[in-house]
Amino acid sequence: MSEQKKSGSRFGTLNIKGLKEAPAGGNAVQRHVHGPGCDHDHDHGHEGHDHGHAHAHGEPHAHGPSCSHGHDHGHDHHGHAHSQRVIRPPAHRPAEGGGAALQLDLEGTLPGETDDQGRFARLEAALESQHGITDVHLRRDAGHAEVCIHYQPSLVSVSQLLTLARKTGAQVAARYLHHTWFVRGMDSADAAQVIEHAVSRMKGVLTASVAYASERLVIEYDKQELKLPDVEARVKSLGYGLEVPMAGHACSHHAHGGGLAPLLELPLVVASGVLLAAGFGVEHFALAPPLVATVLWALSMASGGFFAIRGSVQSIAQLRIDIETMMVVAALGAAVLGAWFEGAFLLFLFSAGHALEHRAMEKARRSIEALGQLRPEVARVRRGSEVVEVPVADVKRGERIVVRPGDRVPLDGVILEGKSSLDQAAITGESMPVARKPGDEVFSGTINCEAALEVEVTRLSSESVLARVVDMVAQAEAQKGKRQRFAQRLERTVAPLVMASAVVFPVVLVLTGTPMKEAVLRAVGLLVAASPCALAISTPSAVLSAVASAARGGVLIKGGIYLELLSGIRAIAFDKTGTLTVGRPRLLTTWAAPGVTREELLGTAAGVEALSAHPLARAVVDGAAEARIAVPAGRDLEAIHGQGIRAKVGDDAVEVGSTALFAGEAIPSEVTAEVTRLEEAGQTTMVVRRAGRYLGVLGVADTLRGGARQVVQALKAGGIERTVMLSGDNALVARSIAQQVGLDEAKAPLMPVDKVTAVKELGRTHAVAMVGDGVNDAPALAAAAVGVAMGGAGSDAALETADVVLMSDDLAKLPFALELSRRATAVMKQNLVIALGVSAVLVVAAVLGLTRISQAVVLHEGSTLLVVFNGLRLLAFRPKAPASPPQPATGPQPAAG
Repeated sequence: MSEQKKSGSRFGTLNIKGLKEAPAGGNAVQRHVHGPGCDHDHDHGHEGHDHGHAHAHGEPHAHGPSCSHGHDHGHDHHGHAHSQRVIRPPAHRPAEGGGAALQLDLEGTLPGETDDQGRFARLEAALESQHGITDVHLRRDAGHAEVCIHYQPSLVSVSQLLTLARKTGAQVAARYLHHTWFVRGMDSADAAQVIEHAVSRMKGVLTASVAYASERLVIEYDKQELKLPDVEARVKSLGYGLEVPMAGHACSHHAHGGGLAPLLELPLVVASGVLLAAGFGVEHFALAPPLVATVLWALSMASGGFFAIRGSVQSIAQLRIDIETMMVVAALGAAVLGAWFEGAFLLFLFSAGHALEHRAMEKARRSIEALGQLRPEVARVRRGSEVVEVPVADVKRGERIVVRPGDRVPLDGVILEGKSSLDQAAITGESMPVARKPGDEVFSGTINCEAALEVEVTRLSSESVLARVVDMVAQAEAQKGKRQRFAQRLERTVAPLVMASAVVFPVVLVLTGTPMKEAVLRAVGLLVAASPCALAISTPSAVLSAVASAARGGVLIKGGIYLELLSGIRAIAFDKTGTLTVGRPRLLTTWAAPGVTREELLGTAAGVEALSAHPLARAVVDGAAEARIAVPAGRDLEAIHGQGIRAKVGDDAVEVGSTALFAGEAIPSEVTAEVTRLEEAGQTTMVVRRAGRYLGVLGVADTLRGGARQVVQALKAGGIERTVMLSGDNALVARSIAQQVGLDEAKAPLMPVDKVTAVKELGRTHAVAMVGDGVNDAPALAAAAVGVAMGGAGSDAALETADVVLMSDDLAKLPFALELSRRATAVMKQNLVIALGVSAVLVVAAVLGLTRISQAVVLHEGSTLLVVFNGLRLLAFRPKAPASPPQPATGPQPAAG
């Protein structure tokens, strides 16, 4: 039984009897909040049309959050939209030690839990107390977190076990909650430990984790025993402040939210160094009496140790020994014995290391904060008879906003007036615009292609996708990788042992005949040599620098654990639409009817389409321009919603649209045959008629992302052993795209559950990452060892489930992220070797009396600076994106008629 479970009685026991059964977590389909959209080019101010192909051919339509059928799929809790992770079905297998084992998705059993601490320990203890259950633990070997329940089938059935787990999880979730604050005033990682230590010992707190880099305090607590204001008061008594983070912001909304450190830390380090050098010059060049040098070094110690002394006082008050305490004690010990230079030098280097670390983490925070600028900032709000521009943050639910043709939708809402087509590639991954009418939902970041819309706002700007991405990254720093956890455990163990050794060691030396002063100086040297300064910063310096570098390069990595997992990836599965392709149509086929020239067909169509801003229209106009075909002027455009357009070229009436535009009329058999042939090949078709005469058929399809083939080549050159495409499109189109890109295999057509199965199969032989962007990708992202979402075009569900986010929709960032993760992992290993190796050598030298304090200080603090600078090297890592123009994603060319 785990330590957490043993201590569970401190927070009371769970009474499972009589608890009403909670609804199954995986059955409800939650409404998603969609966010900022793509960067497609759009004309402004033109009316447009819709050809009626709202769904790509071969793509199955699933009712759910992205469905446009007008029914409600979700809930709104307290006015905030909440994303629901995909819940995997239960799994069953024989247990290793006899009996059976039931695996339940952790998110479905205990929503919001990520590890085996705190709330999970309460669930574990409650379940293990039940008759027939022999063991409960958390397992991740399937690539995701599962609650594994070992039981005796003769004593409890599977259905009883499922009901029991559901009831117990609901009760644990209702009683034990989690909360996050922004922490103001932290000036070092030791300050984070002081807060964490104090809060974790409050009655009712299950776990407390302070993420120094993101300046967050996250606790799990028993709401029956703890009130949140008590936590705020406790932290305030330590000299720090707590505030509820603003949605979408990585930094405090208070000026200088980081406390004194950002303002004073670097000046104090500089002052300490100047005073140290001045004292050295005074002593060695006899510029003044020796007392002056001593005073200068004392001032240098006070300057360099300002924050360290404050932190050590707080630690001692909590009966804790940390690195700051060890360094201050060592410096004071050296000063008492007359080694003022060594003491000042120690605190100068120690504070310099902290300053560099603080600056690195501040860069990381600012990089994340800057991502929020990608969101739309202004909405056109109807106030009475006027339309005024209002910051999106000030727009309330229920207000009406006006969205002009060509504009991005600034906020989620429901259409009240107007019909149009919206480019939803950023939300659903559909490559073609979708017809929208009154009563349909629209999402922030989508592009209004046709007519003006009036929309009623249903969600605030703070609930946008990017706002929640920033929040998730800021809070996910507490999800540390195994090397970071190892370093922290070792640091917590070593510090008290070293302090105890520094007390015992001089006593032993004195008893063996060593003079008192020499014994104490050697003990101070041991204290410096064995202090785990370099160990403490060895992994955070690398992790934070890598995360900052990734964020600046357009990649969000949600914590050190995912950085390490990403470095081990050997296979990658890709979604097609919106991931390998850009969702931008291109003219691929021009079929002219008998007796009609290609120039007449394409010129006539382009003359009419030039009046529209619709993406399909632009594809036709661009196709005519590429073919250098003269385009006649069109006029009198009329858009037929969901079908096509009518206009005039000269005195002739021209219709361009889907076959639905010509419903009830006799369409020549050769035209319908060509439409069928192109649509079977995955192309969207437009029939062109002029003055009652059918001129032919045009076919358009999606385009590959620029450089997609080069990206795949770079991935393979970087050690990726297998690449696979998973698509809901038809198999012919999928294989054609995979061949163009250079993937090893294409699997299609696949439903979302089939994508999960494919990822799991691939995961049996390789550590697999899944790259996707749409709602249908969310289950596969969750099933992979690392889920990668295309950020700008990523759906809410995909972004919630993903571990890595490519914010700029640039697939070329993927090789950059992989290479960065591998370099960061290598740097972490190097830093651990440096930190432990130098400390081991110095400890031996200090015990044997082979080194002086000044030498130990130089080597020890030098190793600390070395690991810091080694980690900071990652800040200079830059992506090398391959440059290539988009190529047509044609699918198979239709067979000759």
